[in-house]
Parts: sequence; C-alpha cells; structure tokens
Amino acid sequence: MAQQTAESGTRQETPPSDGGIPYVRTPWHAPPGVDMRRKRPPALSFLLRLETARRTARVVSLMALDLVAVTLAIFTALALKDAILGDFVASKAWGQTKEIVSFAYLLTVLLFARSDLYADRAARPGLTRIVACLFQVTIVALIYALVNGEQFSSYYIFYGSLFFAVLYVASFRFAYEGVTGALLRAAGYHRRAVLVGSGRHIEDVAHALADAPHTPIKVVGFVSLQPRPDNGLRSLGSLDTIHETLREHRIDEVIIADPDFPQDRAVELVDRCHQSGVRVRIAPSTMEILVHRAEFVPGQSVPLFELKPPVFEGFDYLLKRTFDIVGATVLLILLSPVLLAAAIAVRLSSKGPILYHSIRPGIGGKPFACFKFRTMYHGADRRQAELEALNEAGGAIFKIRNDPRVTPVGRFLRRYSIDELPQLMNVLRGEMSLVGPRPLPERDYERLEEWHKKRYLVLPGITGLWQVSGRSELDFDDLVRLDFLYLERWSVFLDLTILLKTIPAVLSRRGAF
Repeated sequence: MAQQTAESGTRQETPPSDGGIPYVRTPWHAPPGVDMRRKRPPALSFLLRLETARRTARVVSLMALDLVAVTLAIFTALALKDAILGDFVASKAWGQTKEIVSFAYLLTVLLFARSDLYADRAARPGLTRIVACLFQVTIVALIYALVNGEQFSSYYIFYGSLFFAVLYVASFRFAYEGVTGALLRAAGYHRRAVLVGSGRHIEDVAHALADAPHTPIKVVGFVSLQPRPDNGLRSLGSLDTIHETLREHRIDEVIIADPDFPQDRAVELVDRCHQSGVRVRIAPSTMEILVHRAEFVPGQSVPLFELKPPVFEGFDYLLKRTFDIVGATVLLILLSPVLLAAAIAVRLSSKGPILYHSIRPGIGGKPFACFKFRTMYHGADRRQAELEALNEAGGAIFKIRNDPRVTPVGRFLRRYSIDELPQLMNVLRGEMSLVGPRPLPERDYERLEEWHKKRYLVLPGITGLWQVSGRSELDFDDLVRLDFLYLERWSVFLDLTILLKTIPAVLSRRGAF
C-alpha cells in the first residue's frame, strides 16, 4: 500500500506485499476553475486531519529532542565546572539543572517556534537560525536573572550552557534530519517541481538543484515564456495551460527561475498555483538580494532607496574584529599540536622553508603576505606557465587535481586544509578575518572582471561560504555570488555558523584539491 510520508504535501511509493506493481498516492489537486481556498470536500478534510497528525508528530519529536538537548547542555556545563573545581557530584549538578531548565526550555521553544524551527522540512531553517535563537535565549535569561537580583561569581553558566546548547541542539537536529531524510529517500519521497522562466536562468537553477546533495526536489520540466530553450529539460507547455500541467504531472511546487519575469504574469501564475494547492518559490536574482540592504531616502519627489557599499564599519567592525581576535587566539592555542606536527612534517619531507608567503591582494586590492604551510616543492612557482593548459577550474581560478608540484605531505595538508592554519597569524595582524571572501593569488586576481572585485571591499577570510558550499567543485562565478551573498547577509551568527560548518566540510574533503 502507498503511505503518506511524515512531511506535508508529499508522496511515496511502497511496493505491495504481494510483489505487484506499486502505485503512487498524490496530493489532491483541484481541477481548473476550482479554488483550493474554498470549503474543502469531506475526503480532503480527512486527508488534512492525517496531515495534522503528521505535523503534530513532527513538532512533538523536535520539541522532545530540544528538551533533551537543553537539559544536557545545562547539566554538562554545571558538571564540567564542578569537575574542574574538584567538586563533581552528579546529583548536585542534576538538582541545579532541574531548577533552571524549565525556564530555559520555555524560552527556547518560544523563540524556535517564532523562527519556524518546527516548520516542515522544506521550510525549516538551519544552523544559523539555531545559533541566533540560542544566543537570544541566553541574553534573555541573563537579563531576567539580573533583574531578579541574582548574584553570580561567574557568568560561566550562561556562556557554558550556550556553547553546549549549540553543540547538542545542532547535533540532535542534524541526526534527526539525516535519519528522517534517509527514511524519506528510502520511501521514494521527493517534491516534484517545474521551473518557470526563460533562457539560461532555467538551466542554471536546474543545474544547482541537481548538484545539491540529497535534494528532495525533482525537476520534472520547465515552462518557458519564450520559444523553447535548448537546456536539456522537458518542456511542459506554456503558462496558458499551467492548470493542466500541474494536475497531469502531479507538481508539488513551481519555481520561478527568471529575474525578469513579468510582474503581471507572475501574479497570475501565483494565483493559479495557489488555486491548485501548489507551492510557489522564487530563485532570487542579484538585485533581489541587494534590495534587502536598501535604505529609504526621505524628502525626494520619487521614493528612492539607497544601496550603500557592504563594508564593515562602526559597531559592526568592532564586533567582527573582536570576534576575529578572540577566535584566532583560541584556535591557535587549541590547534598548536597540529601546527607543530605540520611544521615538522613539512621540514622533513622536502627542501625549502616551512612557511610559504603567498603575496595576495587584500582589502582594497592592497597586497599582503598570506601565510601557508609550504605544500609544493621549492621553486614550483616557476612552473606555473607550463601548467596553465592543464587548469581544471573555471573562470579566474587555477586548480589541478593532480598537480605535479605538490609534495606528498603537501597533498595531505591541502586535503584537510591544514596548510591554511598559519593564516590565523594574518588574522591577528589585521590582514585577514576568520570568515570572509578567500584571497586569490596575484595570477587569479589579474584575470578578474570588474564586477568580481567587489569582494575586496572587506578583509579576506580563512574560510567562507565557498568552503561550506562545495569548495573547488563550484564554478568561479558561483563562488563570487556566494561572496556577495555573504557581504549582504553578514552577522556574527553567520560567521559562527560558517566556522562550525567548515569542520564537516573539511573532514568530508568534498571538492578539496
């Protein structure tokens, strides 16, 4: 029998027990002219009641995981403190935990619900929102305690609990996504989507969706405003027959993949999709990303919005610089054994200096010496020209998977990005940031187009959205767009999230060479 999956608007195929041909149960779609927003028929009402049960199960399971995570976070923080002081008693730490966990959990649930962290899989935010909410919980709890006259010899309970809460909540939810995602994939779950737009925009979005790991979206085809583009996708007709297309191909969502999509046609399309109970999404253009930063300029005869340059100044600069100094210092201390082992390995493996000073353009294009562990044989720079024809990267970047200039030890250091760790010294010197656009070698910089150079308005970073979004597997223009997105959406929470996501990205070694 076919069963509805644990998420809304889904379908799955399950082979019948007798080995017969499986069938697919699909969401109910209204015929043309019937509005989904009208009173629902009894059969649909029954299905919605089942959907409500599934949503309840999802919310309850996530709330249970959060309760365990918050409780463990507070208990771990208290137990660790007692252990360091030599006064650890499990019952004592547990008693203190029970006194404060109810308030902390209530705040967590309220802020998580407000941030859609209990929404369905397709709409549920990720680590950035989790970190932001837990930070807000910590601040509110601290203010509440101070207002009530609580006295603290140390504020460790707040930042200690925050650290472990981020660790536990993120880990539990990551495991939850993995387990439920595996179950849904095993059950044949996917959301059938159709792309609407014109030209290469459809192809770009389809390519991005296809390359996303474990994506639940299956692109069935496209509907184009122009004569059919040669993009390798299946044409599903025109907008005039969108009702029939949605019903015939059992479409779950429509993705508008065109920044120049006519507004009047967009309104019509959205209304038709909503009538059929189909979700509509938009793949944003660069202009739509910029609009989030636009500031209204009053006193003009025509309403104007100013797009200011995305630079870090004032309090933002102070916050980011403080974050960089503290983070770089802590990382240098924690990673000192790794740095020492890498330095010894480089020294013993081949002739040449331990550190390589790669001259790269920094903020404003001003050159600086970017520190790296030497990963190539001495004099490798002189062989650059003869290897240009073997370049495997697109755009301005030069990359070769099996570069003959790289030493065996250097290949290992590159694979796990250990060669980049000396750049923590660049961060302390104010030449780099922990998170930001990666600095390119002079050879790559000279090949940049003018629009690429906007990424040099801020300090370059050791890691960034490049490193957590595919690393060397992405096209160069896609990498630059990720830099732009980072500049427009920057926050200390985004920096922290990227740092945390860098760890699994490095360990997975996906796209690194």
